[in-house]
Amino acid sequence: MTTRTTTYMTLVLMVLGAAFSRLMPHPWNFTAIGAMALFGGSYFPSKRLSMLVPLLALLLSDLVLGFHSTMLFVYLPFTLMVMLGWTLREGKSPMRIVTASLVTSSVFFLVSNFGVWIMEGMYPQTWQGLVSCYVAAIPFFDNQILGDLFFSGVMFGAAEALKRTAPEFFSAKSV
Repeated sequence: MTTRTTTYMTLVLMVLGAAFSRLMPHPWNFTAIGAMALFGGSYFPSKRLSMLVPLLALLLSDLVLGFHSTMLFVYLPFTLMVMLGWTLREGKSPMRIVTASLVTSSVFFLVSNFGVWIMEGMYPQTWQGLVSCYVAAIPFFDNQILGDLFFSGVMFGAAEALKRTAPEFFSAKSV
């Protein structure tokens, strides 16, 4: 197996592992979704693969968890998160990763809860209904932020550790 193939397989397995974490018991919104999107966007050399692999991993986990009426409002911010990951390709400092993670959490919060307001019929289709929807979601936002920060630290930290300690396994030249 070539170094490039090994690198791709490592990246794919890391993304699949992040997607699998959604299937394990966890506190509400404490998931690896944001980290998985940022990581994929940042590490896969091809923008096409950086979008495709995380999206397919998300879809696989949704096949198990089930589909819902707000899927578009989950997948749209997810693609934006991958694109945000593209901005980390030039440099992956801890501050840039933390900042991107916080932006990821915010984008997901805003778009997914807008989807709840539009699609679920839980809130009136008024300005007050939209505000009520966002206010009701605030308690879940903390876990979203903590999950994105935690899993970004794990994923980016693991990749950088592999690049330093096992260059034959995770070639810095091919990513």
